[in-house]
Amino acid sequence: MSQRRIITEQDVLAVEPGGLLEAPESSIITPLARETASACRVRIILSEGLRRKVIGLGADHGGFEVKEQLKPWLDELGYAHKDFGTHGSAAVDYPDFAFAVANAVAKGDCDLGIILDGAGIGSCMTANKVPGVRAAMCYDAETAKNSREHNYANVLTLGARLRPLELLREIVKVWLATDYGEERHGRRVRKIMDVEKRYLR
Repeated sequence: MSQRRIITEQDVLAVEPGGLLEAPESSIITPLARETASACRVRIILSEGLRRKVIGLGADHGGFEVKEQLKPWLDELGYAHKDFGTHGSAAVDYPDFAFAVANAVAKGDCDLGIILDGAGIGSCMTANKVPGVRAAMCYDAETAKNSREHNYANVLTLGARLRPLELLREIVKVWLATDYGEERHGRRVRKIMDVEKRYLR
């Protein structure tokens, strides 16, 4: 019989605030781990088998076509996705879709988010207004890797009109494949989150 995993406070602290901790259904969660998870807004999910990560997708009219091209490609990479719109090329307001994706990530409905508009800047600004979201606008593979490894980004924004599709795909692939970095980075990210908490009412 396989040994049951014990989820401890340290396991929870290794997850970014507002994130997900997945473990086998037979795992034992210590009382302190539950308290820490509640304080850090970490959701503990016990499940048999592996669950595909769910990527929240959103775009305005400037990013609509690229969003549609990314969806089947994400399927090929093994990710599930939720499309928050827009669903056509008519002009719309990017904050509506950036908020929808960011809110889904903050609530834990999606593991990560990808938002596209013409330049990627406005959507990044909007997403970062949602508590618990760390959105990064990336323009190459190196910034994509850095945003995940150093800054624990959970939302990626892209300028669909500023980069060719192949480069955008490379950015997404690197971003999704990069794990959070060492504890020294986590310490700095917690300081970012502490700044946010000062203004929450």
